[in-house]
Amino acid sequence: MTARQTDALRWLDGQEGAMLALLEELVNIDSGSYDKPGVDAVGTRIAAFLAGEGIPVATIPVEGYGDALKAEVAGSGGGNRPVVLMGHRDTVFPKGVVARRPFHVADGRAYGPGVADMKAGLVMNAFVLAAYHRAGGATVPLVGLFTSDEEIGSPACRPIIEETARGARAVLNSEPGRPTGNVVTGRKGGVFMQLDVLGKAAHSGGNYADGRSAILELAHKTVAFHAITDLDRGITVNVGLVSGGQSVNTVAPRAICEIDLRYVTPADRAEAMDRIAAIVAAATVPGTTAHLAIKGEFLPLVQDEGARALFETYAQVSAGLGRPVEGEFAGGCADSGFTASVGCPTLCAVGPVGGKAHSPEEYLEVGSLVPRARAMAQTIAALTIG
Repeated sequence: MTARQTDALRWLDGQEGAMLALLEELVNIDSGSYDKPGVDAVGTRIAAFLAGEGIPVATIPVEGYGDALKAEVAGSGGGNRPVVLMGHRDTVFPKGVVARRPFHVADGRAYGPGVADMKAGLVMNAFVLAAYHRAGGATVPLVGLFTSDEEIGSPACRPIIEETARGARAVLNSEPGRPTGNVVTGRKGGVFMQLDVLGKAAHSGGNYADGRSAILELAHKTVAFHAITDLDRGITVNVGLVSGGQSVNTVAPRAICEIDLRYVTPADRAEAMDRIAAIVAAATVPGTTAHLAIKGEFLPLVQDEGARALFETYAQVSAGLGRPVEGEFAGGCADSGFTASVGCPTLCAVGPVGGKAHSPEEYLEVGSLVPRARAMAQTIAALTIG
């Protein structure tokens, strides 16, 4: 390890209090995915921290969602393929939640909306960037990518994510570390769809036979959709939202549902989508029609040879720090699937350890902030120039 790398790690070792202070500021800003002012306010605070460390930050305007931020720390040893430190600023929580349950720490755990998923990861990434900038740069260039819409499938930031990852040396995605302390080496892909079923209205007592119930047709389709689920193969289909009808005494002219498909491999996606399309096209209730629209999508994180080598490097570093880790497979989706899909070695959930994401009980293990930052910094140091 070079003197510069040692300096970076020594500085990180003393930063838990500062990291916790920045985390408190970020958590206490409402930043749901559709709250552009809130997501941008989180970005403004991160950018201010980085600017205070002398790190340039570029803003990439995004219409309708928070802007994306890209910070860069030059490499000190030649080469131009960066390591990308990635994280999203949006949360699943609506505006006003922070006022009801703001950031607080109790018994070694920090609480608050988005504290683990993934504002702690944002803080960690910012501090690792600062550590290396203070030390004169890592051997390789570093890019910090702070996106804005992951919780809804990254509809605006996906092209930015993919462009940043193409040609990069590696991506370290700072989603929360598993409650076990492990990282994530594989994730499912997900397709999020809306189905619109059209029927024909009729009086339910006076001329029932003239009607064509969209709700009845949707019920048949729902049963068929769920039958695609194959737990042994990791394929699930869930109709999670349903609405429809006009009144209790009217045969329903319209019904709508939202569908969640999760899968492991691209081949699984193709098969499931073919079966879904066949169900949509068929009509159990004569005279009804249906239209399916994809509203959002995540790609799976599939571990290739490069990603396996990246994990092994991270695992070796973590073991040397007295915190051995294993790779876990996660059913949840993340932006790491997009970076893996363009061929960039990717490791996910390297952020500080937490649990119960998306719930009022979401927590962060405060004592993991510095060790996970160290593991990231040392992994960067261990990556080979090429």
